[in-house]
Amino acid sequence: MTEVLLFSYGTLQDPRVQEANFGRRLEGSADALPGYAQTLVEITDPEVLAESGLTHHPIVRPTADGSGRIDGTVFRITDAELRAADDYEVDDYHRIRVTLESGQDAWVYVARS
Repeated sequence: MTEVLLFSYGTLQDPRVQEANFGRRLEGSADALPGYAQTLVEITDPEVLAESGLTHHPIVRPTADGSGRIDGTVFRITDAELRAADDYEVDDYHRIRVTLESGQDAWVYVARS
């Protein structure tokens, strides 16, 4: 079983969302994503609404000048859990590899272009 790093700045940090998608609570550590800015996206998917309890979720986009910083949590998860996270995220997001402030490489969900 391969483990990967996933950086979350939003609802995947919520224990209820973790339980619903991974069947467990994740342990993580604080980290940050440099060069991004955060806004909100409206959520209309009924399942995601039920799991998070929120009508709007944070979403990030790279900044034109490389400024900005998004605080969050980096989690060590399995490949199967990463696929579950893919299923949870709505079409407004896509997953990319980034280098976090700590120097760790991790997956993160950002806004589709």
